[in-house]
Amino acid sequence: MTSTNKDLPTTEQSPWAGVWRDVLGGGVVRSILAILLALLIGSLLVVVVNEDVQKAAGYFFARPSDTFTEAFNVIAGAFRAMWEGAIFSPRTGFQPLTQTLMWATPLISAGLGIAIGFRAGLFNIGGRGQMILAALFTGFIAASVPLPPVIHLIVAVLAGLIGGAIWAGIVGYLKAKTGAHEVIVTIMLNYVAFWGITFLLKTPLFQAEGAGGNPKAKPVLDSAELPKLIGNLDLGFVLSILAVIAYWWIMDRSTTGFRIRAVGFNPHAARTAGIDVERTTVITLALSGAFLGLAGATQVLGRATAGYTPDVDAGIGFDAITVALLGANHPVGIVLAGLLFGALKAGSFPMQVAENIPIDIVAVIQGLIVLFIAAPPLIRAIFHLPAPSGVSLLDRVRVSRGKADATEVAAAAGIDAAVEADSTATAVEADSADTTTNDINSEAKA
Repeated sequence: MTSTNKDLPTTEQSPWAGVWRDVLGGGVVRSILAILLALLIGSLLVVVVNEDVQKAAGYFFARPSDTFTEAFNVIAGAFRAMWEGAIFSPRTGFQPLTQTLMWATPLISAGLGIAIGFRAGLFNIGGRGQMILAALFTGFIAASVPLPPVIHLIVAVLAGLIGGAIWAGIVGYLKAKTGAHEVIVTIMLNYVAFWGITFLLKTPLFQAEGAGGNPKAKPVLDSAELPKLIGNLDLGFVLSILAVIAYWWIMDRSTTGFRIRAVGFNPHAARTAGIDVERTTVITLALSGAFLGLAGATQVLGRATAGYTPDVDAGIGFDAITVALLGANHPVGIVLAGLLFGALKAGSFPMQVAENIPIDIVAVIQGLIVLFIAAPPLIRAIFHLPAPSGVSLLDRVRVSRGKADATEVAAAAGIDAAVEADSTATAVEADSADTTTNDINSEAKA
């Protein structure tokens, strides 16, 4: 079945043809609409269960305006409470913003860990276990190994990175050597880590004094605590931003990142181009675990200095999947997604106190965002958005400056109608592998 599209750039057309189609159908617009739609559905749920709205609805046909007024008051109150709890409060100024940054700190670094797995086509769902093992390593160094102040903090953080990398590296090794699926293995290792640390935190080596039969770690020594910056915000936020820079450099500027992207794009073509796919798989998951390990380390050294428990991950390992998906695996997108969920978390507590709205609504909104982000055709169908052409903005700029041929860019986006019409399924698959191999070799030479 042949298909052509006049909106796509060809040798006869401007490289900017169809750019608005790509903007409207692109990931940024879809993400914004997914967030707005999730907030809308969450608001409707809040309205439906509100007692004042239910009372007004009892005489809806007599005075319908009362129902709409109560519904508006509930929604407005919820968003006002969330704003004052996450961004700005008339009483305390921008102090709530530090709460948002505090909640966002582990989400950003954990989101980077999940994203680096996604870039290689790997679904690391073991963030919880990797954060827990990182907490074990960090907690032991921070509580039981006295060192000079600055050195102590650095060693404790590095211990967390190593702990997370080891736990995720096990998954990479099993996948590379035995073909074990990373989703199944990471889920099982989550349980191993949780119950393993529950046992260890009841032993004298790790357990805090006076904890009795409760699994609680020893308190962190003062020399290993993350210094406070403003309010409850500590140095962990700076570390998470440094992690963002490291992620960008690894993925966009290093040979390792190139191999990771190549394997994620097409592992068969990457192997043909001479890339060791198995080794890259192990390295990818180890790096993923290291970023998640940083999230675990900042939890122990920042928020759980009095002694962490087996629940030290606080669900961040799973929330990070949402952050990575919403951020489209891009470092800037992950930061923005982490800040969004940090704001939702920080604002949920004042919302519950001031408006009597359960904080569980935040988890519902997060789940809805994942649903909409994971199903782009659903968002396009709801809002009647066009499907993007697949030609990136960077490619359009290259064509406009004469640094790339428009036909090559169009073919790279998968819009070569002649190939689609005349090739059999087998021929198309072989051509795709060859094209990918050539792309990989070309990028390597560049």
